[in-house]
Amino acid sequence: MSMTCHNLDFGRTVLDLVACGCSSSASFERYSVRNYTPKANYKGCSRGHGARKLVRSRWDRTRFRVSSVKAADTLFNVVAEGPPAALDLEPKRSISLTNLFEVVADDLQTLNRNLKSIVGAENPVLMSAAEQIFGAGGKRMRPALVFLVSWATAELVGLKELTKEHRRLAEIIEMIHTASLIHDDVLDDSDMRRGKETVHQLYGTRVAVLAGDFMFAQSSWYLANLENLEVIKLISQVIKDFASGEIQQASSLFDCDLELEEYLIKSYYKTASLIAASTKGAAIFSGVESYISEKMYEYGRNLGLSFQVVDDILDFTQSAEQLGKPAGTDLAKGNLTAPVIFALETEPKLRDIIESEFSETGSLEEAIELVKSCGGIEKAQELAKEKADLAIQNLQCLPQSAFRIALEDMVMFNLNRID
Repeated sequence: MSMTCHNLDFGRTVLDLVACGCSSSASFERYSVRNYTPKANYKGCSRGHGARKLVRSRWDRTRFRVSSVKAADTLFNVVAEGPPAALDLEPKRSISLTNLFEVVADDLQTLNRNLKSIVGAENPVLMSAAEQIFGAGGKRMRPALVFLVSWATAELVGLKELTKEHRRLAEIIEMIHTASLIHDDVLDDSDMRRGKETVHQLYGTRVAVLAGDFMFAQSSWYLANLENLEVIKLISQVIKDFASGEIQQASSLFDCDLELEEYLIKSYYKTASLIAASTKGAAIFSGVESYISEKMYEYGRNLGLSFQVVDDILDFTQSAEQLGKPAGTDLAKGNLTAPVIFALETEPKLRDIIESEFSETGSLEEAIELVKSCGGIEKAQELAKEKADLAIQNLQCLPQSAFRIALEDMVMFNLNRID
């Protein structure tokens, strides 16, 4: 498959981080886009059109076509020349997370049993807070991705079982994610999470903040005990990224000059960073070559970005009952997402409404309708599909297996949420 690199220079941003798959902020000074090429003799790696043919024809259960893309696998491959790269999802089929995660169901059951005990029982209030959110029906998507990548990459090196490091990593990732949700609910003043009252609603802001802090600290302690410096650096960077994303979001509220690139950086910090670290960390513990672990990082990054864009679309297209919160919540708070950024390109009136911070009665509802009517949703869908396309390409180095199919199905599951 022919691919060309576009050398983009946006100064000191997360570009350096995502271009090389490195978690160190020191690389910000040395931006370059690297187009990884598989080693010709690497076992299990498939390349070019042959790999796409396998994705199209296998079992007739994953029949979507990956079109060639011209730009390299970079964070900002969002505006391509000509028609956007996208996944052809015909014929559509229903994918549930239950079926998708069936191949790692036993691993997830073990994780669920361990999550509450791993938090510790030193403080009954903190334990109760942890039980509240762990028991709130979470999808466990991130630890499931850890298990799927662990098994998929273990096959490359002949591992018959997952290591204790693989399993501990999955627990750590879910703890970090949970801690971030607790803090997010405080920052957003959210009363409900997955249909249940939030921790800060039940126990107050003070306890919620401390519970989140405790879980971050506890996960960091377990992370250190993995005694793998590369993974420690990788996951530690994620916690920093969470804070960076929140700061960036808070500093750009109601800013109609927000660029799409800035939105993607924020989305990387808040969502994709943890997913990318999860998938790369799993590959590292399998002991595969660095090329494979970097591709798993890129898969997680592109999947994470696609997930965030889809979530932002759903904020406009789903009902309050489906979302578990009022529709247009992000826009109401001044958080401008992909659909809004695209809509602002063609609808001047939308700028006036947003900059007024919805001071007039009915102005928020009018803004939501403008986003829907002037193509913002459709362009955001194209962006989500471009990132999904890249995620599928990142999996081409893995051998065919039920685990790789599940990783591909995760991409389709995400896109099906907006169809």
